[in-house]
Amino acid sequence: MGPITIFIVALIFILILTARLRVHPFLSLIAASMLVGLLAGEAEGTMDAITAGMSSIFAEFAIVVTAGSIIGIILQRSGATSIIADDIIKIFKKPVLALFLLGFMFAVPMMCLILAFIIFLPVAKDLSEKLNLKKGVTEGALALGTMVSFGLVYPSPGIYAFVRDVGPTTEISALRVLVTGTLIAVFVSLVGYLYIMKVFKMNIKGDYFRYTTPAKDPAVVSLLPTRVACYAPIIIPVVLILMRITTHADVFYFIGNPGMALMSGAVVAMILPTRKFAAADVRAWIEKGIRRSGLVMLDICGGGALGATLVLAGVGEALGNMLITSSVPVLFIPFLIGAAIQTVQGSRMVTLFVASALVIPIMPQLGLPAEIVLFSMASGTFLISHFNDPFFWILGDLADMETPEILKTYTMGGIVMGIASMAITSIIYYAFY
Repeated sequence: MGPITIFIVALIFILILTARLRVHPFLSLIAASMLVGLLAGEAEGTMDAITAGMSSIFAEFAIVVTAGSIIGIILQRSGATSIIADDIIKIFKKPVLALFLLGFMFAVPMMCLILAFIIFLPVAKDLSEKLNLKKGVTEGALALGTMVSFGLVYPSPGIYAFVRDVGPTTEISALRVLVTGTLIAVFVSLVGYLYIMKVFKMNIKGDYFRYTTPAKDPAVVSLLPTRVACYAPIIIPVVLILMRITTHADVFYFIGNPGMALMSGAVVAMILPTRKFAAADVRAWIEKGIRRSGLVMLDICGGGALGATLVLAGVGEALGNMLITSSVPVLFIPFLIGAAIQTVQGSRMVTLFVASALVIPIMPQLGLPAEIVLFSMASGTFLISHFNDPFFWILGDLADMETPEILKTYTMGGIVMGIASMAITSIIYYAFY
């Protein structure tokens, strides 16, 4: 059986198990990974690929997800997210747009769209409850907002790496990439926001609230944390990560690592917002956060296993070769290569690095400006995020969304934004080059 056929069979198999039979995602992903290995005739290497794929995802996300889950539970149970939600509604008046902008603004500074989503998810949930919004609308807006800036704006890791790698041989400019990427991202953000409003059957005017903080019982108010305690667990990790990016000091390289930064935020959350609560309550919240993160890690490690077995089956290489040798217009080849790699292996950051490795050697044959190659490829990374994408399962688990809801919100939203990004990239190319 050919690699492309194996890939299609695996997707159908997972969709039937998760959406139709309601099998737990981890079991579905592991079963699909085994099926891929067997269909590829790699029985001996299948289990090695599965364990390697799982371990790589665990190493990358275990600390981040666990620390973020602890921060989220503590902020929610202590009443901190309620205060933050009140502040956002008062300032922005448009809570869905505000959540989209929060994701957009912090995904690049944090160097991780999943990290930005996890940190601000408790705020999204609290806003949704306060305003009685439809389930998933604020969480979806936050997720899509992180996707836009992380996928298009310099110095997101994949964008930065491409500029670094082609810089010695082309006239690519980091400033031009920053400006062009930001312009594309603004347009794509508008499209993503409108998509979220459309899919949840809300109109633009519906995302406006004259919100007055309701009167609260003095006994409840006395237990609420201060604003410093509310915001510190969120702001401190962001500052540490920014310091790591903007300085070369060894100390910030260590404490600004996303895992270390989130652990710092978790420690702050355990101390500041919880001073008025019993130690036993705080310990119970921490244990709940750890248990919840364990379920999330199972799902995303399953996605890592599937990605590794798809690579073992040669699916990515087959898709890339098929596109390069086709009669597709050169402007769309980087886009389709990016989409093919993202569809196969799941991690958006990995996609940009792998797609760059495929695209950079053929740039002379393409004959396109380096910036256009970059943003054509980056547009493709929005397509198609599905069962092997860690973010797919994090969104489902932490936002309490079923598989069909994630496909409608996250997967289809990414497709719409990717097409919009490619469209504006094409306009820029034909108008200015």
